[in-house]
Amino acid sequence: MGKPLFRGFYKGLSLLLYLLSLPFLLFLVTKPKYRRSIPARFFLFKNPRIKECDVWIHACSLGEVKSLEPLMRELRGERVLLSVITATGLDEAKRLYPWARVTFLPFEPFLGFWAPRCKSLVVVEAELWFSLFESAKKKGAKTMLLNARISDRSYPRYLRFRFFYERLFEWVDELFAQREEDRERLLALGAKEVSVKGNLKLLSTPVPKQLLPRPSKPLIVAASTHEGEEEMILEAVASLSYPFYLAIVPRHPERFDSVWKLLERWSARENRSIIRRSQQSQWWSAEVTLVDSMGELIDLYAIAEGVILGGAFVPVGGHNPLEPAYFGCKILSGIHIHNQFALFENIEGYYLMEPRELLEYLERLPALPRSFVKGEMGPEPLLDAILHYKKEREIDGKSL
Repeated sequence: MGKPLFRGFYKGLSLLLYLLSLPFLLFLVTKPKYRRSIPARFFLFKNPRIKECDVWIHACSLGEVKSLEPLMRELRGERVLLSVITATGLDEAKRLYPWARVTFLPFEPFLGFWAPRCKSLVVVEAELWFSLFESAKKKGAKTMLLNARISDRSYPRYLRFRFFYERLFEWVDELFAQREEDRERLLALGAKEVSVKGNLKLLSTPVPKQLLPRPSKPLIVAASTHEGEEEMILEAVASLSYPFYLAIVPRHPERFDSVWKLLERWSARENRSIIRRSQQSQWWSAEVTLVDSMGELIDLYAIAEGVILGGAFVPVGGHNPLEPAYFGCKILSGIHIHNQFALFENIEGYYLMEPRELLEYLERLPALPRSFVKGEMGPEPLLDAILHYKKEREIDGKSL
């Protein structure tokens, strides 16, 4: 399929999918989780076009937005547009970067006329939207894919659609891969300029917002848990032979109420004390605390003995282990870490297990060695690429 024919086919297919999904989108708008994102992304409600900026950065959600913090610090003097997909990502971006223009990314059919004129487009991780790169490139931007990774699990799927990625990568000037394996896979998919720069999250050193009181008993943090994991964790800790405190931090806020109901049933059955963080200002007044408030996970890592990292005891792909490792927490994780292999490679002292093995590792927790981060990464190569236009101005000025 020729390039013009492919672009026409792709844009037509995107428009058709958009029209067919309209009834479903209108239904999703009624859900609190999508009440802001869907009107902004699919109907451009309160999402006007920004005509021009220096740097346009696109990150999907909360984790990617937070990982940008070291780079965003260095870009504070530039006109930055930061686009996101999720409402939690939008809220965190506005909180962390109030000086930047933050907005939802419109769906593909709108990007041709919505995309601003910019000098650099920086896309984080696997946000491979064809029209995003094409639109920015046509308007004069240098286009970059940052923190690129392709997991073992998803690579066969990428290969099946190699014809698509070959054409997409024609619009990407530079790719920064997390690992050599990612570089080789991107080249196999048709990418041209790929260099290994490590993981963007290694740039960030987490800092607690507040110093929480250190508990008198070992604190275990069940972090970023998903459905099915809380029940497994509660079953394990109910049989622990030593006293403990457990803080459960569900990944998605919309699950707070359902996790609390699970805790109430467990408490009645096991005769254990429980509290909700939102209804109790005093920490460690019960054996188990449901942390149903935002932004306190780093504060808990700073005083935790161990962390049960969610998203890996069920096949979600795992979550970021760097943050607890920075504080020397003993990290217990399930085996489903296919989205986080690159991060785990930068950590020493973590433990992967099946759900049935969790109690055994919790019993050994006090004697286990602490984890630590062994990798490093500097922001300079990434900044040089993003701020290429400043260097070009300097060269032009010297040549005059």
